Formats: sequence, C-alpha cells, structure tokens
Amino acid sequence: MAQTKVIYKHIAVEGVMKSGKTKLTKALANKIGGKIILDRKENPYLYDFYNEKEGAALLTQLVFLVNRYHQQSRLLQRDLFEERLICNYLFEKDKIYAYQTLTDDELVVYDKIFSIFSERIARPDLAVYLQISLPTLLKRIKKEGNSLEKNISEKYLEDILEAFDYFFFSYQASPLLVIKADDLDFDKEEDILDLVEKISEMKKSPLFYVPLGKGKTG
Repeated sequence: MAQTKVIYKHIAVEGVMKSGKTKLTKALANKIGGKIILDRKENPYLYDFYNEKEGAALLTQLVFLVNRYHQQSRLLQRDLFEERLICNYLFEKDKIYAYQTLTDDELVVYDKIFSIFSERIARPDLAVYLQISLPTLLKRIKKEGNSLEKNISEKYLEDILEAFDYFFFSYQASPLLVIKADDLDFDKEEDILDLVEKISEMKKSPLFYVPLGKGKTG
C-alpha cells in the first residue's frame, strides 16, 4: 500500500553523524522501493583534518564537495520514469561543515566552487532531517564511533548540531519532514511503517514528527 501512496521520487535523508541516515535510507528503500544512493566516505585528507594539520580542512572539504558533485550531477541524466531515488545525504550539507571548519579566506575559495556546482545537481522533492540531541550523539559515538570520531571535541559536535538545526529551520528548497530521531528504532517494523505513512500523508511543509510511543506533532 505504501508503495502506491508515496509520491516522492527523489528523497534525501539528512542529519549529523550517527543520526541513522544510512539505516533509514535502506529501510525506506525496502518499504517503498527505490535505488539507494550513499555518500562516499573515502577521503585521503580526513585523518589529517581530525589531527588538525594545517591546510587539511580545506582539502578535506573540497574532496567531499567534488565527490558529492560528481555523484549528484549524474542523477540529472536519469530518465524521469526511472525508479525512486533515496539518498543518505543532501548536497547542501557540505556547506554546513565547511562553515564550521574553514577560515574566512578558505571560505572565499570554497564558496566560489560550491556556487558553480550547486547549479548543476539534481534536487530532491523531499528532504528528511533526522534531528538528534547532543546526549544521544555522544552516546552513539561512544558505542559505535571509530577512533577518529571518538576524538572529536564535544564543543565541535554541539556546534554541528546547532548548525544543522539552523540550516533546516530556514530550509525551503523542497518539502521537509523533520523527525525527532533520538528514539527512532530503525529495526522496528512499526516505527518504519508509521514513518512511511507520515510521508505518504504529508500535506504541509515543514512537518515535525515524533516516532510512535513518544508523542507526535505536526
């Protein structure tokens, strides 16, 4: 039933690290059908960035930007009648991290490249933002994070969370579903089916949603 009701053909799932973007992307693809597009994590400068090597922040950001541009620009070439696309990132999210890590001089260079790329990519017709709290993020990094993630300062994580909230507070590029995802169980059939139902019934944007059992608004 959900497959016939969900009208969106290009869905982008977004959120900070450990918010569950990939898990939800795969769960949605399983329930409503669609081709999964995953963000490329490979970056030769990432280790230097986490170790605060001079110049590494700009190089890291540009590699991510170019990789995401190449992946997203190819989506424009797909046939309109092709299967649904479900992506675990939004192209614009690259800029959120850039503004947290780059100097003013570096941002001048970055912004020029970003503005050129952003005009040549596919746009989702639904964005899903997984909003989590700092305690949840810290707990998940402690439990599931790699050695680099576990060395990230709490202040930086707090700043990133605030930057994501600010970005989506003013997001208007497509319909937006904001999910309070601290307690969303990606392995729970009931939670995923309820979310699919919420997507299929969306009549306004932005829509704020809290999973079953935690109270719902919207």
